[in-house]
Amino acid sequence: LKAAQDAMQAKRYQEALGKLREVQAISGKSAYDQYLIDEMFGYIAVRTKDYAEAARALEAGLNSPYFDKAETAQRINALAQLNYTLKNYEKAISYGLRAVKGGFADDDMYTLVAQAYYLNGDNRDTKRFVENYVEELVRRGQTPKEQYLQLINSACAKLEDSECITRTLERLVSYYPKPEYWQNLLYSLFQAKDQTDKSMLHLYRLAAEVDVLKRPQDYTEMAQLAIDQGSPGEAVRILQKGFEKKVFPDARTQAKNQRLLAAAERQAASDKAALGKVAKDAATDGTGSKDVSLGLAYLSYQEYDKAVAALNRGLTKPGLSNESEARLLLGIAQLEAGKKEDAMKTFRTVKGDPKFVRLANLWNLHARQA
Repeated sequence: LKAAQDAMQAKRYQEALGKLREVQAISGKSAYDQYLIDEMFGYIAVRTKDYAEAARALEAGLNSPYFDKAETAQRINALAQLNYTLKNYEKAISYGLRAVKGGFADDDMYTLVAQAYYLNGDNRDTKRFVENYVEELVRRGQTPKEQYLQLINSACAKLEDSECITRTLERLVSYYPKPEYWQNLLYSLFQAKDQTDKSMLHLYRLAAEVDVLKRPQDYTEMAQLAIDQGSPGEAVRILQKGFEKKVFPDARTQAKNQRLLAAAERQAASDKAALGKVAKDAATDGTGSKDVSLGLAYLSYQEYDKAVAALNRGLTKPGLSNESEARLLLGIAQLEAGKKEDAMKTFRTVKGDPKFVRLANLWNLHARQA
Protein backbone atom coordinates (compact mmCIF):
# COMPACT_ATOMS: atom_id res chain seq x y z
CA LEU A 1 0.00 0.00 0.00
CA LYS A 2 2.86 2.37 0.81
CA ALA A 3 4.45 1.65 -2.56
CA ALA A 4 1.07 2.22 -4.25
CA GLN A 5 0.63 5.51 -2.42
CA ASP A 6 4.12 6.70 -3.36
CA ALA A 7 3.54 5.86 -7.03
CA MET A 8 0.13 7.54 -6.94
CA GLN A 9 1.54 10.76 -5.48
CA ALA A 10 4.22 10.75 -8.19
CA LYS A 11 1.39 10.38 -10.78
CA ARG A 12 2.75 7.00 -11.91
CA TYR A 13 -0.80 5.70 -12.00
CA GLN A 14 -0.24 2.41 -13.83
CA GLU A 15 2.50 1.44 -11.36
CA ALA A 16 0.19 2.39 -8.47
CA LEU A 17 -2.62 0.27 -9.96
CA GLY A 18 -0.27 -2.72 -10.23
CA LYS A 19 0.67 -2.44 -6.53
CA LEU A 20 -3.00 -2.07 -5.54
CA ARG A 21 -3.93 -5.22 -7.46
CA GLU A 22 -1.16 -7.09 -5.61
CA VAL A 23 -2.63 -5.96 -2.28
CA GLN A 24 -6.16 -6.76 -3.45
CA ALA A 25 -5.08 -10.38 -4.11
CA ILE A 26 -3.81 -10.84 -0.54
CA SER A 27 -6.20 -12.68 1.75
CA GLY A 28 -6.90 -11.70 5.31
CA LYS A 29 -7.04 -7.94 4.71
CA SER A 30 -8.79 -5.84 7.35
CA ALA A 31 -11.86 -3.70 6.58
CA TYR A 32 -9.63 -0.66 6.97
CA ASP A 33 -7.15 -2.06 4.43
CA GLN A 34 -10.03 -2.51 1.97
CA TYR A 35 -11.23 1.03 2.62
CA LEU A 36 -7.76 2.41 1.77
CA ILE A 37 -7.54 0.25 -1.35
CA ASP A 38 -10.95 1.45 -2.62
CA GLU A 39 -10.11 5.09 -1.91
CA MET A 40 -6.86 4.83 -3.87
CA PHE A 41 -8.52 2.94 -6.71
CA GLY A 42 -11.16 5.68 -6.85
CA TYR A 43 -8.59 8.49 -6.80
CA ILE A 44 -6.59 6.96 -9.67
CA ALA A 45 -9.69 6.03 -11.69
CA VAL A 46 -10.99 9.60 -11.65
CA ARG A 47 -7.65 10.92 -12.88
CA THR A 48 -7.33 8.29 -15.59
CA LYS A 49 -10.97 8.82 -16.59
CA ASP A 50 -11.98 5.26 -15.84
CA TYR A 51 -15.36 6.46 -14.59
CA ALA A 52 -16.97 3.04 -14.16
CA GLU A 53 -14.15 1.95 -11.81
CA ALA A 54 -14.24 5.36 -10.11
CA ALA A 55 -17.96 4.99 -9.39
CA ARG A 56 -17.49 1.46 -8.02
CA ALA A 57 -14.53 2.33 -5.79
CA LEU A 58 -15.90 5.64 -4.46
CA GLU A 59 -19.25 4.02 -3.68
CA ALA A 60 -17.45 1.24 -1.77
CA GLY A 61 -15.52 3.88 0.16
CA LEU A 62 -18.69 5.78 1.00
CA ASN A 63 -20.27 2.61 2.41
CA SER A 64 -17.22 1.78 4.57
CA PRO A 65 -17.49 2.31 8.35
CA TYR A 66 -14.14 4.13 8.07
CA PHE A 67 -15.43 6.78 5.68
CA ASP A 68 -15.06 10.34 7.02
CA LYS A 69 -18.65 11.56 7.39
CA ALA A 70 -17.48 15.15 6.93
CA GLU A 71 -16.81 14.24 3.29
CA THR A 72 -20.33 12.88 2.68
CA ALA A 73 -21.68 15.82 0.65
CA GLN A 74 -18.64 15.92 -1.62
CA ARG A 75 -18.69 12.16 -2.19
CA ILE A 76 -22.42 11.99 -2.95
CA ASN A 77 -22.11 14.86 -5.43
CA ALA A 78 -19.20 13.09 -7.12
CA LEU A 79 -21.12 9.81 -7.37
CA ALA A 80 -24.18 11.55 -8.82
CA GLN A 81 -22.03 13.17 -11.50
CA LEU A 82 -20.08 9.99 -12.27
CA ASN A 83 -23.24 7.92 -12.68
CA TYR A 84 -24.82 10.61 -14.85
CA THR A 85 -21.72 10.59 -17.09
CA LEU A 86 -21.98 6.79 -17.30
CA LYS A 87 -25.71 7.09 -18.17
CA ASN A 88 -26.58 5.15 -15.01
CA TYR A 89 -29.51 7.54 -14.61
CA GLU A 90 -31.31 5.70 -11.82
CA LYS A 91 -28.18 5.76 -9.65
CA ALA A 92 -27.51 9.38 -10.58
CA ILE A 93 -31.07 10.24 -9.48
CA SER A 94 -30.66 8.26 -6.25
CA TYR A 95 -27.48 10.13 -5.28
CA GLY A 96 -28.92 13.43 -6.47
CA LEU A 97 -32.00 12.99 -4.28
CA ARG A 98 -29.73 12.18 -1.32
CA ALA A 99 -28.05 15.53 -1.92
CA VAL A 100 -31.45 17.27 -2.10
CA LYS A 101 -32.73 15.62 1.08
CA GLY A 102 -29.42 16.29 2.82
CA GLY A 103 -29.74 20.00 2.04
CA PHE A 104 -26.46 20.25 0.16
CA ALA A 105 -27.72 20.15 -3.45
CA ASP A 106 -26.85 23.24 -5.48
CA ASP A 107 -28.58 24.38 -8.66
CA ASP A 108 -26.31 22.17 -10.77
CA MET A 109 -27.42 19.10 -8.81
CA TYR A 110 -31.10 19.95 -9.34
CA THR A 111 -30.32 20.25 -13.06
CA LEU A 112 -28.56 16.87 -13.04
CA VAL A 113 -31.49 15.11 -11.35
CA ALA A 114 -34.02 16.76 -13.66
CA GLN A 115 -32.10 15.79 -16.80
CA ALA A 116 -31.48 12.26 -15.48
CA TYR A 117 -35.24 11.76 -14.97
CA TYR A 118 -35.91 13.08 -18.47
CA LEU A 119 -33.16 11.06 -20.20
CA ASN A 120 -34.36 7.96 -18.34
CA GLY A 121 -37.75 8.42 -20.03
CA ASP A 122 -39.55 9.27 -16.77
CA ASN A 123 -41.61 12.26 -17.92
CA ARG A 124 -44.00 12.15 -14.96
CA ASP A 125 -41.19 12.46 -12.40
CA THR A 126 -39.41 15.03 -14.57
CA LYS A 127 -42.55 17.19 -14.44
CA ARG A 128 -43.08 16.64 -10.70
CA PHE A 129 -39.45 17.23 -9.67
CA VAL A 130 -38.80 20.29 -11.82
CA GLU A 131 -42.19 21.91 -11.12
CA ASN A 132 -41.57 21.59 -7.38
CA TYR A 133 -38.15 23.17 -7.73
CA VAL A 134 -39.47 25.99 -9.94
CA GLU A 135 -42.22 26.72 -7.38
CA GLU A 136 -39.56 26.88 -4.67
CA LEU A 137 -37.48 29.33 -6.73
CA VAL A 138 -40.53 31.51 -7.39
CA ARG A 139 -41.40 31.55 -3.67
CA ARG A 140 -37.86 32.76 -2.98
CA GLY A 141 -38.31 35.54 -5.52
CA GLN A 142 -35.79 33.99 -7.91
CA THR A 143 -36.16 33.61 -11.67
CA PRO A 144 -36.27 29.95 -12.74
CA LYS A 145 -33.85 29.04 -15.52
CA GLU A 146 -35.33 28.94 -19.02
CA GLN A 147 -33.92 25.41 -19.29
CA TYR A 148 -36.12 24.22 -16.38
CA LEU A 149 -39.28 25.59 -17.95
CA GLN A 150 -38.37 24.07 -21.33
CA LEU A 151 -37.81 20.71 -19.62
CA ILE A 152 -41.24 20.84 -17.95
CA ASN A 153 -42.85 21.82 -21.24
CA SER A 154 -41.18 18.95 -23.09
CA ALA A 155 -42.17 16.42 -20.41
CA CYS A 156 -45.76 17.69 -20.43
CA ALA A 157 -45.89 17.46 -24.22
CA LYS A 158 -44.84 13.81 -24.04
CA LEU A 159 -47.47 13.24 -21.33
CA GLU A 160 -50.05 15.03 -23.56
CA ASP A 161 -50.91 17.24 -20.57
CA SER A 162 -52.33 20.32 -22.33
CA GLU A 163 -53.08 22.22 -19.12
CA CYS A 164 -49.49 21.76 -17.97
CA ILE A 165 -48.19 22.89 -21.38
CA THR A 166 -50.26 26.08 -21.24
CA ARG A 167 -49.25 26.80 -17.63
CA THR A 168 -45.57 26.33 -18.44
CA LEU A 169 -45.75 28.44 -21.61
CA GLU A 170 -47.34 31.21 -19.53
CA ARG A 171 -44.29 31.07 -17.25
CA LEU A 172 -41.93 31.09 -20.23
CA VAL A 173 -43.71 34.14 -21.63
CA SER A 174 -43.59 35.78 -18.20
CA TYR A 175 -39.86 35.31 -17.62
CA TYR A 176 -38.56 34.96 -21.19
CA PRO A 177 -40.97 36.84 -23.52
CA LYS A 178 -39.64 35.52 -26.81
CA PRO A 179 -41.96 35.58 -29.85
CA GLU A 180 -41.83 31.78 -30.20
CA TYR A 181 -43.08 31.33 -26.62
CA TRP A 182 -45.94 33.79 -27.18
CA GLN A 183 -46.82 31.97 -30.38
CA ASN A 184 -46.71 28.52 -28.77
CA LEU A 185 -48.81 29.72 -25.83
CA LEU A 186 -51.50 31.39 -27.89
CA TYR A 187 -51.70 28.53 -30.38
CA SER A 188 -52.10 26.10 -27.47
CA LEU A 189 -55.01 28.23 -26.23
CA PHE A 190 -56.56 28.32 -29.71
CA GLN A 191 -56.93 24.54 -29.43
CA ALA A 192 -58.64 24.57 -26.02
CA LYS A 193 -62.06 22.95 -26.21
CA ASP A 194 -63.83 25.55 -24.05
CA GLN A 195 -63.15 28.52 -26.38
CA THR A 196 -66.13 30.51 -27.63
CA ASP A 197 -66.25 32.85 -30.63
CA LYS A 198 -65.83 35.81 -28.26
CA SER A 199 -62.85 34.41 -26.41
CA MET A 200 -61.30 33.22 -29.68
CA LEU A 201 -61.47 36.73 -31.15
CA HIS A 202 -59.79 38.05 -28.01
CA LEU A 203 -57.02 35.48 -28.40
CA TYR A 204 -56.53 36.61 -31.99
CA ARG A 205 -56.42 40.24 -30.80
CA LEU A 206 -53.62 39.42 -28.39
CA ALA A 207 -51.77 37.32 -31.00
CA ALA A 208 -51.98 40.24 -33.44
CA GLU A 209 -50.83 42.66 -30.73
CA VAL A 210 -47.68 40.63 -29.97
CA ASP A 211 -47.24 39.97 -33.70
CA VAL A 212 -47.25 36.17 -33.71
CA LEU A 213 -50.06 35.47 -36.18
CA LYS A 214 -48.43 33.28 -38.85
CA ARG A 215 -50.97 31.08 -40.64
CA PRO A 216 -53.13 32.52 -43.43
CA GLN A 217 -56.24 30.93 -41.94
CA ASP A 218 -55.68 32.85 -38.70
CA TYR A 219 -56.01 36.18 -40.52
CA THR A 220 -59.12 34.96 -42.30
CA GLU A 221 -60.78 33.58 -39.17
CA MET A 222 -59.95 36.64 -37.08
CA ALA A 223 -61.44 38.92 -39.73
CA GLN A 224 -64.61 36.81 -39.99
CA LEU A 225 -65.03 36.70 -36.22
CA ALA A 226 -64.52 40.48 -36.01
CA ILE A 227 -67.19 41.07 -38.66
CA ASP A 228 -69.62 38.70 -36.92
CA GLN A 229 -69.08 40.41 -33.56
CA GLY A 230 -69.57 43.97 -34.78
CA SER A 231 -65.96 45.04 -35.28
CA PRO A 232 -65.57 45.41 -39.07
CA GLY A 233 -62.85 48.08 -38.76
CA GLU A 234 -60.72 45.50 -36.96
CA ALA A 235 -61.39 42.99 -39.76
CA VAL A 236 -60.19 45.54 -42.34
CA ARG A 237 -56.97 46.19 -40.42
CA ILE A 238 -56.04 42.52 -39.89
CA LEU A 239 -56.69 41.59 -43.54
CA GLN A 240 -54.68 44.57 -44.74
CA LYS A 241 -51.86 43.45 -42.45
CA GLY A 242 -52.09 39.95 -43.91
CA PHE A 243 -51.73 41.29 -47.45
CA GLU A 244 -48.84 43.54 -46.40
CA LYS A 245 -47.05 40.55 -44.89
CA LYS A 246 -47.85 38.39 -47.95
CA VAL A 247 -49.25 35.61 -45.77
CA PHE A 248 -51.82 34.43 -48.35
CA PRO A 249 -49.86 31.90 -50.42
CA ASP A 250 -51.84 31.41 -53.64
CA ALA A 251 -54.24 33.17 -55.98
CA ARG A 252 -57.30 31.34 -54.68
CA THR A 253 -56.61 32.29 -51.03
CA GLN A 254 -55.79 35.84 -52.04
CA ALA A 255 -59.05 36.19 -53.97
CA LYS A 256 -61.07 34.79 -51.08
CA ASN A 257 -59.55 37.25 -48.63
CA GLN A 258 -59.88 40.15 -51.07
CA ARG A 259 -63.64 39.45 -51.17
CA LEU A 260 -63.71 39.30 -47.34
CA LEU A 261 -61.77 42.57 -47.15
CA ALA A 262 -64.19 44.27 -49.55
CA ALA A 263 -67.16 43.09 -47.44
CA ALA A 264 -65.46 44.29 -44.24
CA GLU A 265 -64.73 47.70 -45.82
CA ARG A 266 -68.39 48.10 -46.91
CA GLN A 267 -69.65 47.17 -43.44
CA ALA A 268 -67.06 49.40 -41.75
CA ALA A 269 -68.08 52.40 -43.88
CA SER A 270 -71.76 51.85 -43.06
CA ASP A 271 -70.94 51.24 -39.39
CA LYS A 272 -68.78 54.33 -39.03
CA ALA A 273 -71.43 56.53 -40.62
CA ALA A 274 -73.94 55.40 -37.99
CA LEU A 275 -71.64 55.96 -34.96
CA GLY A 276 -73.18 59.33 -34.13
CA LYS A 277 -76.66 57.86 -33.78
CA VAL A 278 -75.33 54.85 -31.85
CA ALA A 279 -73.59 57.24 -29.43
CA LYS A 280 -76.84 59.19 -28.84
CA ASP A 281 -78.80 55.97 -28.23
CA ALA A 282 -76.16 54.72 -25.80
CA ALA A 283 -76.18 57.99 -23.85
CA THR A 284 -79.91 57.73 -23.14
CA ASP A 285 -79.98 53.99 -22.55
CA GLY A 286 -80.31 52.87 -18.93
CA THR A 287 -78.17 49.76 -19.36
CA GLY A 288 -74.48 49.52 -20.15
CA SER A 289 -74.66 47.16 -23.13
CA LYS A 290 -74.95 49.86 -25.80
CA ASP A 291 -72.06 51.82 -24.33
CA VAL A 292 -69.91 48.69 -24.39
CA SER A 293 -70.87 48.02 -28.04
CA LEU A 294 -70.04 51.63 -28.82
CA GLY A 295 -66.71 51.27 -27.03
CA LEU A 296 -65.92 48.19 -29.12
CA ALA A 297 -66.75 50.13 -32.30
CA TYR A 298 -64.46 52.99 -31.32
CA LEU A 299 -61.74 50.45 -30.48
CA SER A 300 -62.26 48.90 -33.93
CA TYR A 301 -61.60 52.29 -35.58
CA GLN A 302 -58.62 53.04 -33.30
CA GLU A 303 -60.41 55.93 -31.57
CA TYR A 304 -59.01 54.82 -28.26
CA ASP A 305 -59.89 57.76 -26.00
CA LYS A 306 -63.52 57.59 -27.11
CA ALA A 307 -63.47 53.82 -26.57
CA VAL A 308 -62.18 54.29 -23.00
CA ALA A 309 -64.92 56.85 -22.22
CA ALA A 310 -67.71 54.67 -23.65
CA LEU A 311 -66.55 51.50 -21.89
CA ASN A 312 -66.17 53.33 -18.58
CA ARG A 313 -69.76 54.63 -18.93
CA GLY A 314 -71.02 51.15 -19.74
CA LEU A 315 -69.36 49.69 -16.65
CA THR A 316 -71.13 52.21 -14.39
CA LYS A 317 -74.57 51.13 -15.67
CA PRO A 318 -76.51 47.94 -14.87
CA GLY A 319 -77.49 45.19 -17.27
CA LEU A 320 -74.15 44.10 -18.67
CA SER A 321 -74.29 40.54 -19.99
CA ASN A 322 -70.51 40.04 -19.73
CA GLU A 323 -68.78 42.44 -17.37
CA SER A 324 -65.51 40.50 -17.54
CA GLU A 325 -65.30 41.06 -21.30
CA ALA A 326 -66.20 44.73 -20.93
CA ARG A 327 -63.38 45.22 -18.43
CA LEU A 328 -60.97 43.38 -20.71
CA LEU A 329 -61.93 45.65 -23.61
CA LEU A 330 -61.46 48.71 -21.39
CA GLY A 331 -57.97 47.55 -20.44
CA ILE A 332 -57.09 47.01 -24.12
CA ALA A 333 -58.42 50.46 -25.06
CA GLN A 334 -56.44 52.07 -22.23
CA LEU A 335 -53.27 50.31 -23.27
CA GLU A 336 -53.69 51.34 -26.91
CA ALA A 337 -54.40 54.90 -25.75
CA GLY A 338 -51.01 54.95 -24.02
CA LYS A 339 -52.44 54.68 -20.48
CA LYS A 340 -50.36 51.69 -19.47
CA GLU A 341 -50.77 51.97 -15.69
CA ASP A 342 -54.56 52.38 -15.98
CA ALA A 343 -54.68 49.38 -18.31
CA MET A 344 -52.75 47.17 -15.90
CA LYS A 345 -55.08 48.15 -13.03
CA THR A 346 -58.11 47.37 -15.20
CA PHE A 347 -56.77 43.99 -16.31
CA ARG A 348 -56.41 43.05 -12.62
CA THR A 349 -60.12 43.78 -12.05
CA VAL A 350 -61.31 41.19 -14.59
CA LYS A 351 -63.13 38.48 -12.65
CA GLY A 352 -65.64 35.72 -13.35
CA ASP A 353 -65.23 33.77 -16.59
CA PRO A 354 -61.88 31.90 -16.33
CA LYS A 355 -61.22 32.39 -20.06
CA PHE A 356 -61.39 36.17 -19.74
CA VAL A 357 -59.43 36.16 -16.48
CA ARG A 358 -56.62 34.26 -18.22
CA LEU A 359 -56.77 36.64 -21.19
CA ALA A 360 -56.60 39.63 -18.85
CA ASN A 361 -53.57 38.15 -17.11
CA LEU A 362 -51.83 37.69 -20.46
CA TRP A 363 -52.69 41.23 -21.57
CA ASN A 364 -51.39 42.49 -18.23
CA LEU A 365 -48.19 40.55 -18.78
CA HIS A 366 -47.83 42.04 -22.27
CA ALA A 367 -48.46 45.52 -20.86
CA ARG A 368 -45.66 45.07 -18.31
CA GLN A 369 -43.29 44.00 -21.06
CA ALA A 370 -44.31 46.74 -23.49
